[in-house]
Formats: sequence, structure tokens, C-alpha cells
Amino acid sequence: MRVIASSIRKGNVIEQNGQLYVVLSAENIHPGKGTPVSQIEMRRISDGVKISERYKTTDQVERATIEDRNYNFLYEDGDGFHFMNAETYDQVQVPKDVIGNSAPYLQENMTVKLSMHDVVPVAITLPQRVTLEVVETEPVTKGQTASSSYKPAMLSNGVRSAVPPHVGVGTRIVVLTEDGSYVERAKD
Repeated sequence: MRVIASSIRKGNVIEQNGQLYVVLSAENIHPGKGTPVSQIEMRRISDGVKISERYKTTDQVERATIEDRNYNFLYEDGDGFHFMNAETYDQVQVPKDVIGNSAPYLQENMTVKLSMHDVVPVAITLPQRVTLEVVETEPVTKGQTASSSYKPAMLSNGVRSAVPPHVGVGTRIVVLTEDGSYVERAKD
């Protein structure tokens, strides 16, 4: 399906010279003089090579047909990450470079959206928020008010985050999967 370059968004998959690329970022630039352009950074699905292309906003690009399906995360091993379709019980293996920096947030039986081209997984979308436990953080220093700056903490998935002073070791918190930032204390 051919679309204009300015309509390409992050997560789209485009076909160029017989290769599939997943879009990592897409920015439309409108200079004061000259032609508006779309700056698109993408990763080649076959070998993970990243490239950056610049198109006129009116140029046509080939957008690959992608199906988004829900899968449950099963486990990770040396071959990659394994997911199962809850309806058909089909299992699919996803290479580490497709998962990228989302890997630490995957939890057993978590439902994720896998973007599939034919039978090849090309991109993953995690839930926006996950609940994790604080395993290491600094104690509260006397005189530190609740409105003061956040303190560093290590979460149960190995990711560092900044948490409010009242959060201690063993506290379950909700974080954003996009960047690992603190949202709130878990309600469970």
C-alpha cells in the first residue's frame, strides 16, 4: 500500500528495495524556505541495521501490510523470546533485536501486541504500565520533605528508576514501560 511520507509514524513497517524496515522515529520538518521533508529513522528487520532516510513529504513510500495480534509472553532463552497466541495456542519466537529495550519489562503471562508481517514478528507493543517491586533504594534522610527531589532506586527487573522519598525497599510501584519512570504506588 503506497502512502505519502508525511503520514509515516513510529512503529509502521515500510518496504524499500525489497527489504522490510520498522520505523523507529519519524519527524516532519518544515523549513522556512524550500520543500518540507520527512526525516525517518528505521531498522532493517532482516539484519537489524539502522538507517536514516529523508523524503519529500509528498513522496510515496510502500507501507507493508502488518497484522497486530495479542500474544502472551512465555519465557526467554538463548534463542530469543517466546510468545503464545491465546486463541490458537500457536507459539512464536521473537529475536532479541525486535524486543530491544522493552525486554526488562516483560513479565510471565503479560499480554503484548506483536506486529506480524506474514508470519514474521517485526515489532512489539507492551502495556503502558507495569507493576514492579523496589529491591534497593537509599533510606530517607532527615529533613527531606515529600515535595523534594526523587531518589534513585533499583527495581525487581534490574532497571534503575527515580522514586519519591517515601518509597522504601519492598514497595510495589507502577512504572511506565516507555522509560521506566515512576507513576504511583501499586494498589494491590
